[in-house]
Amino acid sequence: MNPSNPPTEAATKPASAPAAAPSNFIRDIILEDLKTNKYNGLVQTRFPPEPNGYLHIGHAKAICLDFGLADEFGGKTNLRFDDTNPSKEETEYVDSIMADVKWLGFQWDGLFYASDYFGQLYEWAVQLTKAGKAYVDDLSADEIRQYRGTLTEPGKNSPYRDRTVEENLELFERMRAGDFPDGSRVLRAKIDMASPNLNMRDPVMYRILHAEHHRTGNKWCIYPMYDYAHGQSDSLEHVTHSMCTLEFEDHRPLYNWFIQQLGIFPSQQIEFDRLNLTYTLLSKRKLLQLVEERHVSGWDDPRMPTLVGIRRRGYTPEAIRNFVGAIGVSKTNGSIELAMLEHFVREDLNKRAPRVMAVLRPLKVVIDNYPENQVEEMEAVNNPEDPNAGTRRVPFSRVLYIEQDDFREVPPKQYFRLSPGREVRLRYGYFVTCTSVVKNDKGEVIEVHCTYDPATRGGNNPPDGRKVKSTIHWVSAAHAIDAEVRIYENLFTKEDPNQTEEGQDFTANLNPNSLEVLRDCKLEPSLANAAIESRYQFERLGYFCVDPESKPGKLVFNRTVALKDTWAKIEKRQPGKT
Repeated sequence: MNPSNPPTEAATKPASAPAAAPSNFIRDIILEDLKTNKYNGLVQTRFPPEPNGYLHIGHAKAICLDFGLADEFGGKTNLRFDDTNPSKEETEYVDSIMADVKWLGFQWDGLFYASDYFGQLYEWAVQLTKAGKAYVDDLSADEIRQYRGTLTEPGKNSPYRDRTVEENLELFERMRAGDFPDGSRVLRAKIDMASPNLNMRDPVMYRILHAEHHRTGNKWCIYPMYDYAHGQSDSLEHVTHSMCTLEFEDHRPLYNWFIQQLGIFPSQQIEFDRLNLTYTLLSKRKLLQLVEERHVSGWDDPRMPTLVGIRRRGYTPEAIRNFVGAIGVSKTNGSIELAMLEHFVREDLNKRAPRVMAVLRPLKVVIDNYPENQVEEMEAVNNPEDPNAGTRRVPFSRVLYIEQDDFREVPPKQYFRLSPGREVRLRYGYFVTCTSVVKNDKGEVIEVHCTYDPATRGGNNPPDGRKVKSTIHWVSAAHAIDAEVRIYENLFTKEDPNQTEEGQDFTANLNPNSLEVLRDCKLEPSLANAAIESRYQFERLGYFCVDPESKPGKLVFNRTVALKDTWAKIEKRQPGKT
């Protein structure tokens, strides 16, 4: 499926709902450029992450746009690492980003690094300096900020702004040679200190930084700023449509200024709304804080919005691509309900995940009139949504486990599951009726005794036509395999985790109940050799994924998402929806 052109809403609603394709103004721009032959019919995009952290769900939107739109129009996409800040960048992040892009289902046409262009960027900086368009400034970072002015007041020229071309060239060469300490000098573009756009007030192009680069080592001690390197890197790669999020909109005039002054390939920058999710933080700095302060187990903690985290939780790349396509692209930042993302995950897993039976909080059930040494093989459907999924055989015996929630000694009103004197259906098994219970010293029920009706094998209604109001799942005690199951909830308690009381930071909104570990779970034996990252629907409980920490004889499952779909209900309540 082309992620930039996903199914319309009609694909996820009843047939009576009107089809409405998600908005994507960038597609319209590309169509117009192709119509006018602006780039000789070429579409070249790029995904340019800085390798200073792990990618998150917000980056997935950019990835799907960059790769998806290029693919739609027969173009190409480069993966380029904007590695211009060696103090924060690591090879670990480079490797993880490449793995994430591939996991999402994309393959780049060219692999590049901004550091590939350090030599050319330096030569272009010299060219601008010779043209009187750049100068070396001795002001400190704080002084530069003071001189820059405000949104209502113009900036002031640096006292070093009128240095001669010869002096600037000499100082810039000495900066490169390592003659000056960090922070003592910068190279700035000479534009307009009175510009209403603060980004055009003589922005810094190069700073001195004696730090080892993950690729170039100690070859350089001056590094280009992002605003200087980005557009020129695009131009070198002949990027036709350079997509970035809305916070860079005010940077576009500077992007264009450098390209125009240098007379190089005219890449164009296009800004779109970033992805924001409720109950989720997508700030690399804050995600790093969660990791460093051990609020989570690491970047791949299944509660994290990182791609490695949601992959470990059991999300599928198909679900993410479908979600990104459905939310569309606009020029206005907003917030998307987390429930909508979960809806697409649930919808995808419903089609592909095999059904199995698992009991997370086991309660023993003994069927007194069932033969003690008898074991039957019950036929169970692997996936009712997939006619080719087939069936499997599930062992049934005298002693079973059911969920504790599926029994009440004193049932409340409208409770139709197992209770004394009540008959229920065991999924794929028999009708059983509770006859008695066994309690411990605390008065807690630890064992339920039942009788079964042999005429209801397979869970079928008996010849006398009587029916039951509840069907529950089970696992044969003698055949069950043990597993640890981790139940995940939202990491934050507030829709906007950044909303805090005075004096607090976002960690005050962490959900203390975001993880529950169940260590005495009982699973049907077909799961004994479940592979890492394989996904299942535990019937009546939700979708679960095998965690990488699983080992033979010690299975660990993560709950991906519960069965309840709150977004589907929200969607149906919207005006015009049926």
